[in-house]
Amino acid sequence: MSENNRPKKKKAKYFFDYTMLFIVVFLLLFGLVMLYSTSSYEANIKFEDSAFYFRKQAVASAIGIGVMLFLMLMDYHIVQRFTLTAYVVSLVLILLVLTPLGYEAGGARRWLNLGMSLQPAEVAKLALIIFFASIVCRFSEQIKEKKGFIIVLALAIPHAFCVLTITQNLSSAIIIVGIVFMMLFVATPQYKEYIIIAASAIALAVIIVLLVKYDILPASMSYRFARIKAWMDPESFAADKGFQTLQALYAIGSGDFFGKGLGESIQKLGYLPEAQNDMIFSIICEELGLFGAIAIILLFMLLIWRFMVIANNAQDMFGALLVVGVMAHISIQVILNIAVVTNTIPNTGITLPFISYGGSSVVFLLAEMGLVLSVSRSIQLEG
Repeated sequence: MSENNRPKKKKAKYFFDYTMLFIVVFLLLFGLVMLYSTSSYEANIKFEDSAFYFRKQAVASAIGIGVMLFLMLMDYHIVQRFTLTAYVVSLVLILLVLTPLGYEAGGARRWLNLGMSLQPAEVAKLALIIFFASIVCRFSEQIKEKKGFIIVLALAIPHAFCVLTITQNLSSAIIIVGIVFMMLFVATPQYKEYIIIAASAIALAVIIVLLVKYDILPASMSYRFARIKAWMDPESFAADKGFQTLQALYAIGSGDFFGKGLGESIQKLGYLPEAQNDMIFSIICEELGLFGAIAIILLFMLLIWRFMVIANNAQDMFGALLVVGVMAHISIQVILNIAVVTNTIPNTGITLPFISYGGSSVVFLLAEMGLVLSVSRSIQLEG
């Protein structure tokens, strides 16, 4: 057969998820608009600068975009070399909160002053995604056995325990455990262990709620679970733990279907505490109505779908698990935030990804997105 008659091999094309990139950029820009709308009144009262929160978040977003682009253009396999370093450094950063480097804000000691404000829990989430993606790949056969599964799952305990006890951040501890749980669930074929763990967690939660409801706990313990009481009956705790929840529900209820209009919220005018942080979704509901709230939820659902597409087509297990870890992080955080704002679960203090105020959060979320986009760039399609 002559050279001219030989069949030509199809060249492989590289895939890039422009849909995901568009969603992330849109959420960032939308978040900045809503942040300014939500925080301008409080910022003007506190700092005599209505753009104070907006400017800080815009700078953090710009840094985050730079980090995202850097990681997106880098081969994601490079981060596999730093798995143990990431694990140890993230744990040390949490412990540093106990030192003079740590400082308190909003009644909680969760931040470090390292020349810039840093929340170690956000570092831990990214570090554990990288660490467990590597560990699961390396010990995939051992994890299929019960002993190996328990050992790997136990590696998440130090971070979750320190975040819960040192920074008193229950929501971040839940997210850390949820990320690891989801990554192991995807990587292993057996489901018995997951059903047992999930059933045990639900049973424990129900028992705690019942103990709190009927005042069976000791006084010291009952005080710690006061938020559960406020969740069950926010009106009875309207002067304390239930105040923020009630104000958020007022905001949601007054928004109707199309909302009062951008910038027209009443609850942000000193009525709803920390409106720009955990409760920004309630202001979205008040200003943009149910229509705006559903639109944002649909965008997050579309983002999760793109995660699934990339994970299913990743060139190796490490890349797939990185994407699954990021997907778990964002999906759990979105669900928890909306559940808290709507009083579906007790108030745990959790931000809405890409939208709530928080420099550390947005930078590390964008770093995670950079890794996901790097995985997408490695996918080869037939030409």
